[in-house]
Amino acid sequence: MCRVLYSGEQEAKLKPNTMNVYIETYGCQMNEYDSEIVKSLLLENDYILVDNPEQADIILLNTCSVREHASRKVIARVHALRHLNNGRQKKIGLLGCMPTNYRRELINDKKLPIDFIAGPDSYKRLASLIDEHIDSGKRTFDIRLSRSETYSDVHPFRAQGVNAWIAVMRGCDNYCTFCVVPYTRGRERSRSVESIVNEARRLAKCGYKQVTLLGQNVNSYQHSEHDFGYLLDKVSEVDGLERIRFTSPHPKDFPRSLLRVVAENDKVCKHIHLPLQAGNTRILDMMNRTYSKEEFLDLVHEIRDFYPDMVLSTDIIVGFPTETETEFDDTVDVVAHVAFDSAFIFKYSERKGTIAARKYPDDVPEAIKTERIVRLNELQKEISLKKNKAHIGQEHKVLIESMTTKKSHTDVQGRNDGNKLVILPGGDYCTGDFVRAKIVDASAHVLKGIVTSVVHAV
Repeated sequence: MCRVLYSGEQEAKLKPNTMNVYIETYGCQMNEYDSEIVKSLLLENDYILVDNPEQADIILLNTCSVREHASRKVIARVHALRHLNNGRQKKIGLLGCMPTNYRRELINDKKLPIDFIAGPDSYKRLASLIDEHIDSGKRTFDIRLSRSETYSDVHPFRAQGVNAWIAVMRGCDNYCTFCVVPYTRGRERSRSVESIVNEARRLAKCGYKQVTLLGQNVNSYQHSEHDFGYLLDKVSEVDGLERIRFTSPHPKDFPRSLLRVVAENDKVCKHIHLPLQAGNTRILDMMNRTYSKEEFLDLVHEIRDFYPDMVLSTDIIVGFPTETETEFDDTVDVVAHVAFDSAFIFKYSERKGTIAARKYPDDVPEAIKTERIVRLNELQKEISLKKNKAHIGQEHKVLIESMTTKKSHTDVQGRNDGNKLVILPGGDYCTGDFVRAKIVDASAHVLKGIVTSVVHAV
């Protein structure tokens, strides 16, 4: 299956009284992948996928629960959709992390207009939950977490594109004190190398040039005697794939063998997303990150020993409970020292059910969190601009992702090996093509170039 079929293409194949389903996805790449799994499972049960809620009998929201804002946004969206007057008897279901994080509230709140609920390990039961609700008129749910479910026997149903996600493992065993993932997605379990490589082969046959291997802690992948470095090498052997990315790793799981694969395998992109979270050792210990400031910096130095030009990005939380100004300065020091190419920086947000919410008061004032995030973003913007301007005059290989940009219908955009966005003038190439581009200008967020040659076309 290489693309999503919408209602006009499906009708001839369907049983009578089949309903239209619209899926809206929030949050991380794993949720995007899970929505593709849900689409496949629903199509097997003769539902019709539609691309807007006005056409839908059933509306599914695949939810994120990492930050409070995401949860509030979903609840507001549920109420808005319930009032959507499309002449249909709408059914609304919540999927993903919110059902497992807010299980009691969602099951017991009779005023919340949702009809069925499925956690991330219950998608194979989704069609049954819908049928049970329609038969009984009652709210139905399955939010059990599994120690074995990986959906390796489900072929995700994708729209055509340039990049495809492959979940190589599910769940997380790290229990960072600020994070809900171990509670919403369960314990770590990995798919077999064979099932992942077979999925990569199917994607290559469908024309995908790039895959991104996914996991909550992707580099802790372990199946039988095989680790993540072995998996990267095996996926790289798939004919037709040009690039392999992975996200998100944990700094504690970077053995030299893995660094060597990333540095030496030509198909593995030279970009590592390396979440710092905080630069102070006491705060890192409170977060249960299992490394110190010094150990993180040692890892960065080791990565650059293997590959000096490795592109590094990161995640940072400011205003973690009890964080002092001096401790925040340690984070500033690490950011300045490492010179990340980019960073996702967030204010600490207390999440229900986490260790931090139980043990530590959210005692850093909002105004101080705001001051810190502004200060850190300004520093990172300066660093990103300097790093990007250093590419001016260089030639990069760019995979075209879109024939338009946010600001132009005549320019195109793609990404280089280091995952940097590159804006180019339109020309005799299309989505999925590789081009050589000379970088002529740069901002903190994008590179701008001119195409010197088309490497090959799809």
